[in-house]
Amino acid sequence: MSKTTDPLETYRTKRNFSATAEPKGAEHPQKEKSGTLTFVVQKHAATQLHYDFRLEWNGVLLSWAVPKGPSLDPSVKRLAMQVEDHPLEYGTFEGTIPKGEYGGGTVMLWDHGTWTPEVPDVDAALKKGDLKFELHGEKLLGSWVLVRVRGGYGGSKKPGWLLIKHKDKYASKENVTVEKPRSVATKRLLEEIA
Repeated sequence: MSKTTDPLETYRTKRNFSATAEPKGAEHPQKEKSGTLTFVVQKHAATQLHYDFRLEWNGVLLSWAVPKGPSLDPSVKRLAMQVEDHPLEYGTFEGTIPKGEYGGGTVMLWDHGTWTPEVPDVDAALKKGDLKFELHGEKLLGSWVLVRVRGGYGGSKKPGWLLIKHKDKYASKENVTVEKPRSVATKRLLEEIA
């Protein structure tokens, strides 16, 4: 009999749920049955300001920390450090993680929506390190790609990736993180959430 691994074990061991309002997540995450997959981007003022890019897949949110945030300019390649999977419930989290806790700081729901794979096999694309997809968000739209870079980055055990916007009608030189700084959930700025 094989032992079932908890895809959120790493997420849970890093957090003290009696101190943080972050969701613990379901013990046995369910795969999406409707065929609609969600994505979320959370602006996170932790030790360093970054954006957490999350794609729903296999009952969890696959997660990457993007230090400079996403860019609508196809010539700009944004570093995206893969981090632990997060529970689906995290996709609506906005608030403050207490100082001293893992990821302590303010979290804003910066963008959300649905995503559609542009590849026939997402698991194979993730394993290969070349995932093409389309975003249907309030700020991020159109075709994108996550490309894994060789080796880790900055001593991380998880691989580094690049988040790149494809050339399409949604590509732009606009600095979307500056031009659209407010929460899609509450319309507040980061400072107002804090």
